[in-house]
Amino acid sequence: MVSIRERSILLVDDDDNDVEMTRWALHRSHIANDLIVARDGLEALALLLPEDGREPLEPSIVLMDVNMPRLGGVETLRRLRVKDRTRHLPVVLLTSSPHDREALDSCDVQANGYVTKPLEAENFLTLAAGLGLFWLDVHPTPSHHSLTSPEP
Repeated sequence: MVSIRERSILLVDDDDNDVEMTRWALHRSHIANDLIVARDGLEALALLLPEDGREPLEPSIVLMDVNMPRLGGVETLRRLRVKDRTRHLPVVLLTSSPHDREALDSCDVQANGYVTKPLEAENFLTLAAGLGLFWLDVHPTPSHHSLTSPEP
């Protein structure tokens, strides 16, 4: 069983079926972190790097689709990597086909991983459990505050 952490998971995906499949797979994998959904890169940037004075979201991990309307995953990730607050935020890009993966390998997008979205529910469940175990339990990400605040 994957340990429960307080911090959220940000899913950036415009496909309702993929969002529901991810929600189902995380639940079935006993990952109780809040799942926050942004429908494209612009919504994700507004949550992670708000310009209106709101507190930024500090998720444990961002799972981000590559192909989305308005602002896709690759360009969103490039914008995240130039900001101190999100430079080290774990981001796993989700692709719909192996051909996307080949294109991503030729770019320097600084993703923490690339995953081809599985079509079968059981494979999606395995993927969610594996990502959850690694990013939430084995390799937990410190919050931005703990990276920038001096030790007491």
